[in-house]
Amino acid sequence: HLTQSAVSRQIRALETHLGVALFTRGFRSIALTPEGAQLFRLADPWLTQLGELGERWRHPGRRQPVTVSTTIGVAALWLLPRLGAFQQAHPGIDVRVAADNRVLPLGQDGVDIAIRYCRGRPAGEPAQWLFGEAVVPVAHPSLAEAPLDVASLPRQVLLEFDDPSRPWLQWDEWLGSHGMQALRPRGMLRFNQYDQVVQAALAGQGVALGRLALVAPMLADGRLRALGSAAPEQTPLSYWLVRQPRDGSPDTEIVAQWLLEQAQAGQP
Repeated sequence: HLTQSAVSRQIRALETHLGVALFTRGFRSIALTPEGAQLFRLADPWLTQLGELGERWRHPGRRQPVTVSTTIGVAALWLLPRLGAFQQAHPGIDVRVAADNRVLPLGQDGVDIAIRYCRGRPAGEPAQWLFGEAVVPVAHPSLAEAPLDVASLPRQVLLEFDDPSRPWLQWDEWLGSHGMQALRPRGMLRFNQYDQVVQAALAGQGVALGRLALVAPMLADGRLRALGSAAPEQTPLSYWLVRQPRDGSPDTEIVAQWLLEQAQAGQP
């Protein structure tokens, strides 16, 4: 409910106070400067928390959700498919999913519980192990009839998570470990989010390196098939649950226990 000129005056006053430009202004365009981007990253979560706190004070009787933070891939492929069953079992508890590939500390953005995807126990946080990670090539049943060998893979399109920091999810690494360094597939499709890789495999667009804990239900019901006789290979990553101290909300404890049960029940 402010005019553009009023907002502009406030921004310029803030720039004067800080002694830096926060925006680069062009003809009908505007962009954050490096200093503006840094301030935004700092202020955005704080202002979000301030807004949530104000809402709680203005509406003290409103139910507060339990916020669960995890990566986008884990949220889309592991957590969201299970939330319907939780809602049926616990209709009085609201859950908010904060899917973000950044590591959000407990308390930031209202995070009560986090599922960490990391190498070893999360540093500085009391954590409980959920499950490890293994990788196996998977594809839609229409593509998975041939055995997984040098003779079949060149006829396939390979689907890849475009994140070199995760070499165990890169086809070059997998092919090299199986003596197939010289193999040239029919094509490659790369995606910047892992759930997109799995969606492409479900659509029959190629062969993906499936993170077994995330694709196990799709293998169980036949939507995906592991190629040939390839055995799952363990990666150095695991999934860990961290939460606010136990003296916090009883709802948080219920959600945390449910997540632990789901992890135990869903072990492939």
